Amino acid sequence: MPSYTVTVATGSQWFAGTDDYIYLSLVGSAGCSEKHLLDKAFYNDFERGAVDSYDLTVDEELGEIQLIKVEKRKYWLHDDWYLKYITLKTPYGDYIEFPCYRWITGEGEIVLRDGRAKLARDDQIHVLKQHRRQELELRQKQYRMENLFINRFMHMFQSSWSDFADFEKIFVKISNTISERVMNHWQEDVMFGYQFLNGCNPVLIRRCTELPPKLPVTTEMVECSLERQLSLEQEVQQGNIFIVDFELLDGIDANKTDPCTHQFLAAPICLLYKNCANKIVPIAIQLNQTPGEENPIFLPSDAKYDWLLAKIWVRSSDFHVHQTITHLLRTHLVSEVFGIAMYRQLPAVHPIFKLLVAHVRFTIAINTKAREQLICEYGLFDKANATGGGGHVQMVQKAMRDLTYSSLCFPEAIKARGMDSAEDIPHYFYRDDGLLVWEAIRTFTADVVDIYYESDQVVEEDQELQDFVSDVFMYGMRGRKASGFPESVKSREQLSEYLTVVIFTASAQHAAVNFGQYDWCSWIPNAPPTMRAPPPKAKGVVTIEQIVETLPDRGRSCWHLGAVWALSQFQENELFLGMYPEEHFIEKPVKEAMARFRKNLEAIVSIIAERNKHKKLPYYYLSPDRIPNSVAI
Repeated sequence: MPSYTVTVATGSQWFAGTDDYIYLSLVGSAGCSEKHLLDKAFYNDFERGAVDSYDLTVDEELGEIQLIKVEKRKYWLHDDWYLKYITLKTPYGDYIEFPCYRWITGEGEIVLRDGRAKLARDDQIHVLKQHRRQELELRQKQYRMENLFINRFMHMFQSSWSDFADFEKIFVKISNTISERVMNHWQEDVMFGYQFLNGCNPVLIRRCTELPPKLPVTTEMVECSLERQLSLEQEVQQGNIFIVDFELLDGIDANKTDPCTHQFLAAPICLLYKNCANKIVPIAIQLNQTPGEENPIFLPSDAKYDWLLAKIWVRSSDFHVHQTITHLLRTHLVSEVFGIAMYRQLPAVHPIFKLLVAHVRFTIAINTKAREQLICEYGLFDKANATGGGGHVQMVQKAMRDLTYSSLCFPEAIKARGMDSAEDIPHYFYRDDGLLVWEAIRTFTADVVDIYYESDQVVEEDQELQDFVSDVFMYGMRGRKASGFPESVKSREQLSEYLTVVIFTASAQHAAVNFGQYDWCSWIPNAPPTMRAPPPKAKGVVTIEQIVETLPDRGRSCWHLGAVWALSQFQENELFLGMYPEEHFIEKPVKEAMARFRKNLEAIVSIIAERNKHKKLPYYYLSPDRIPNSVAI
C-alpha cells in the first residue's frame, strides 16, 4: 500500500502550539484518502516551534496530490493553532510543499494547495477550480468595505504649564537625538523650514509658481528676508519661493468634547524662501484663509513673540494634517483598502496574493484597534487633539477629493509639487531616499510580474486580478473617476506600477511619516495637538505668558507624548522591507528575484548610512533596514 511522510511545522510565536486533535486527508487525481489522526504515542504533538513528521499509509493509489485537508477538533478546551506549512513526501520520493502561515481557530477544516503560484487560467482540473472559487466566496463574506474610511468617531489636568522649560518635565531626554535637537532649536527659522523637507510630514511643501490672491504679501513686507536683490515676484519666477497651504483645515469644527477647555484651529498659509545657503526658511505667515485687518500677515521682522506664535500655529496645523491625512488616511486606510480587496478577490494560490500578503500583515488589525481606541468617540483624538469630536472625520471627507492614484505614485507626487530637482532643492532627503526605494520596489515587482505574465494579454485576461483592481476602485474609492485609480490593468508595466504603489504605500511611505513622530512631535511647542486660545488678530500684543496659556495643558500634553512615543516604536520581531520569512512562493525564479531585491535594498542602506555619517540631523526613516513591510503600528 502507498505510504506518505507528512511533515508539519508549527509557528514559533507565543501560544502557536495546540493540544487539539489534528486530522489530515489527501486529495489526489485518482482518489481521496481516509482521514488520518496525526498523533505519536507518548509524544506532545504540535508544540510551539516544532516540526513533526508522520507516516501515512493509504489503501489505494491516489495519483497526483492536488489538495490536502487539515481538520482541527477540540481536545479539552478551544486551543488555536498557528500552522506554518506542511511538506508531503510521496511514495515516489517527490516533495510537495503546502504553505499555510495562518492561525486555525476553533473547530473546522482548511484546505491547502501546494505552494506553486497559479493564475486562474492554469487551473483546468475541476477540483482546483472549485477550491479557488470557494475560497474567494468565503473571503468575500468575511471582508467587507462598509464604512471603511472612518466611522463616526473628561475632565483632565486643566492647569497650564508655567513656561517653555516646564515642558521638559514630561520630555524624555535622549542625548544626541533628533528630539533633543528639536527641543534646543525649535524656535529657529531654519529648523522650522527644515521640517517641511525632512520632518514627519514632508509631503505638503510645494514650489510656488504664482502668489495666491488670498495671501496679499508684497516685496516691501518681506524684503528683509530676500537675499538676491530681487523682488518677490522675481524670486517666484526663479523658483526660490515655496508655499504650504493648510486650506484643508478651513471650516473644520474644533473639539468641543470638554466644556472646561476651549480649543481652536486655524487654516494658515506659510510662504517660505530658499536663501543663498540653500536653506528653506519662512518669510510670511497668514493664520487664516481670508485676508483682512483681523488676519494680519506675520513676518520675521515682527516682534519676537508675534512671529513665534504664528510659527507655532503653523506647526499645530501641520500636526493635524499629518496625523489625520498624511498618516491615517493616506497610509493606514489606503493600505486597508488594498488589503481587503486582496483578500476578497485573490485566492491564496494567486501570485499577486503571494506577493502582497506580507505587505498587508496586521494592517486590518491595527486599523481596527485605532477605530476602537484612537478615533472613536471618547478616544485619544477626543481627549488630546483639537480635531477630536468629529473634526477629524470632516478632514478625511474633504481630503478624499485629493486622494488620487497619481498622488500615491511617489515620483509623480514629488514632481506635481515642483520638488523634483535635486540641484535646485538640495537636502530633501525624503525625496532622494524615497526615489531610491521606489525604484527598487518597482524593479522587484516587474521581475515577479514577468515570471507569471508572459504578455500584456495574459494580464488583461486574468479575471481575478481585474476583480482585485476593480474592487479597490469601486469600494475603496467609491467608484470616483476623479481619483484616477485604474478600473482595470491592461499591461505588465501598468501592473508593476500598481503593485509598487501598494507595497511602497504600506512600507516606505508609512515609515517616512510614522516613525519620526517622537523625534519631531515629542517637544510639545513644536507640534501642539491643540491650542487653547484663538489665533491673534493683531500684531504687537503677544506675550510669552499668552503663548504658554495657548499651548496644551498638562493633561493633553501627557496624552500626546504617550501617543507619539508608542507610534514611533517598531514591533517586536519586526519584518523589514525585503524580508519574506513566510515562504508563500516556492519557485526558484521568484526566490532569485527576492534575493536581487534584498541586494538592491542593502545598497540603499549603505548610501544613506554614508550620507548620515557626519550629519547633526540624520535622515534615516527611508533606510530599508528601518522600513517595516506593512502598516502594523
